[in-house]
Amino acid sequence: MSSSSPGNPLDSIPIFLLAIHFPVSVPLQLWLALPHRRRRFRAEATQREKVRQEETVAEESFPVREAEGPPEAVALTDDDDWVVRLEQSFNIFLTDFIIAILDLLYRDRDYARFFVLETIARVPYFAFISVLHLYETFGWSRKADYIKVHFAESMNEFHHLLIMEELGGNSEWIDRFLARFSAVFYYFIAVGMYMLSPRMAYHFSECVERHAYSTYDKFLKVNGDQLLKLPAPEAAINYYMNEDLYLFDEFQTSRAPSSRRPKVDNLYDVFVNIRDDEAEHCKTMAACQTPESIRSPHSTESRTETDVKKSLANED
Repeated sequence: MSSSSPGNPLDSIPIFLLAIHFPVSVPLQLWLALPHRRRRFRAEATQREKVRQEETVAEESFPVREAEGPPEAVALTDDDDWVVRLEQSFNIFLTDFIIAILDLLYRDRDYARFFVLETIARVPYFAFISVLHLYETFGWSRKADYIKVHFAESMNEFHHLLIMEELGGNSEWIDRFLARFSAVFYYFIAVGMYMLSPRMAYHFSECVERHAYSTYDKFLKVNGDQLLKLPAPEAAINYYMNEDLYLFDEFQTSRAPSSRRPKVDNLYDVFVNIRDDEAEHCKTMAACQTPESIRSPHSTESRTETDVKKSLANED
């Protein structure tokens, strides 16, 4: 007997005819199912809107610890060069497309989403270093400060990744596969983009870091009460409290060394620190879009006399 659902017009067709005309019957069944799918999608969309409204209320209920945040995104004007407008418009479109995919795949799985984000976040800095090493090998340019800063940025994202792994963000094989496959693909995109236009590559990384900042900021506002009750992961304590913080200072090019020392009393503090790290990445990527503007924070040329005296006092 046929096990078709009640009311299906195909119930009256003998099963052997459906088997004979399989190439025709399957598309027909899909076509007949479209109205049901559309109703289901509309219902799911309504439910998602309710969830977003509830999250908005939750965001306003928790007094998250504020940070300086990333710099404001520069709005494009008609006075900008058309190439700059084209680059930035493409970057914004690509970022929004990636965010839409992440929202679809990881709507209710925060730690898995963060694991994917942090796996991908390391890639552009590795790509930038690869190209800069290549140019230096050929004698085309030498940007030691850029290599140093980008390596420090990569190490910061690496420790974020360790934290997400400790929180269980990589527990599912599909998340590990998606993150690592995307990272390999992104690496070659970043290399090509950096060779074509470093300014464009830095702006795209700024867009990605800006999204990371807003993602963690929203997570803190929605889950702040619960995070305050949970202990900090060991990876976070080791990174922010126990390790040599030379590289931690190195990627924060808008700050003097030792001017930022996060606390790590609970999981809430950890996510505040990660969010603030993303803001510093965003500032550095914005500064990199101006040629020859980046110097290592530990470089004597980039430090004021006050910074030098402060550093010497800390060493004593």
